[in-house]
Amino acid sequence: MEKELLNEVIGKAQKWLDGNYNEETKAEIRRMLSADDKTELIESFYKNLEFGTGGLRGIMGAGSNRMNIYTVGSATQGLSNYLKKQFADLPQISVVIGHDCRNNSRYFAETTAAIFSANGIKVYLFENLRPTPEISFAIRHFGCQSGVMLTASHNPKEYNGYKAYWNDGAQMIAPHDTNVIDEVNAIVNVDDIKFTKNESLIQSIGEDIDKIYIDKVK
Repeated sequence: MEKELLNEVIGKAQKWLDGNYNEETKAEIRRMLSADDKTELIESFYKNLEFGTGGLRGIMGAGSNRMNIYTVGSATQGLSNYLKKQFADLPQISVVIGHDCRNNSRYFAETTAAIFSANGIKVYLFENLRPTPEISFAIRHFGCQSGVMLTASHNPKEYNGYKAYWNDGAQMIAPHDTNVIDEVNAIVNVDDIKFTKNESLIQSIGEDIDKIYIDKVK
């Protein structure tokens, strides 16, 4: 069984080496493949990081079971596809994106913004870190259809997370939660993810929203 699992994992890792992934990711995979101890390789590839009702959460690194721009990319592409089906009659679908101060949170937020914009979705991207409740507020303030917060909350420093919100500023509930999961699971190839951003659809937000938010809280 263990040999079977290792062969399966090596096969998945090889697909990433052969696929349209960046060189940094491929170097990390080659390092894991060449290590005598294959534990890290197995943990990184033995399953796909699951998009659940709360979004994604996992250890950062290369691999299908890790938080990286490709697993974040699949989540964002799946969510984009669902939003475009749900709000097909809207002239412009829009989302808010925020992040915390963890390693890679800004990088993941910018990647998420790029993918939404590549799908024709307008993005309000906070200029730097913000608390989660302000993201929820901004979704309602701008009348957006969805939003994403990059944070792993209370998890250890190796982790990051991706929380998806609906147009009411709350995390998704039925039927949207499971419908989005289906769309995310349908992204099986890295080439299905649109990474080429449309700058004209990304708007930086910050202090102007802070003031409105704080006034509303008061």
